[in-house]
Amino acid sequence: MVRVTDLDASLSFYCDKLGLKEVSRAENPMGRFTLVFLCAPGDEVAARSGQAPTVELTYNWDPEAYSGGRNFGHLAYAVDDIYAACQKLRDGGVVINRPPRDGRMAFIRSPDNVSVELLQAGPALAPAEPWASMPNVGVW
Repeated sequence: MVRVTDLDASLSFYCDKLGLKEVSRAENPMGRFTLVFLCAPGDEVAARSGQAPTVELTYNWDPEAYSGGRNFGHLAYAVDDIYAACQKLRDGGVVINRPPRDGRMAFIRSPDNVSVELLQAGPALAPAEPWASMPNVGVW
């Protein structure tokens, strides 16, 4: 579960930029919160039946300040082409905190400062520019 402060910004990040799919949503007016469950592309049917992992976004309607992000660990997400995924994220305005210099791993942060690790599915890709010489940015 990840607490989010702006549901629209978070859905834009996790769905539009990272590529996850929304599989269900529950609004609880009495508790004043919304839960949104996301899964990897292609896992929608399995996720709806509890047979695939999901990421739960919790949006509390009353404003709260959340700190940390990396101190609890991080989310990890495998992608088919780490260079294409990072380029799409970068084109969408997401900072690549730890570029995929090794063709295997990169780190980004969500709008709520949650550290997200991107992993190349299968073997690492050969090092390629501009990623191979790109420095780290900020904290990942």
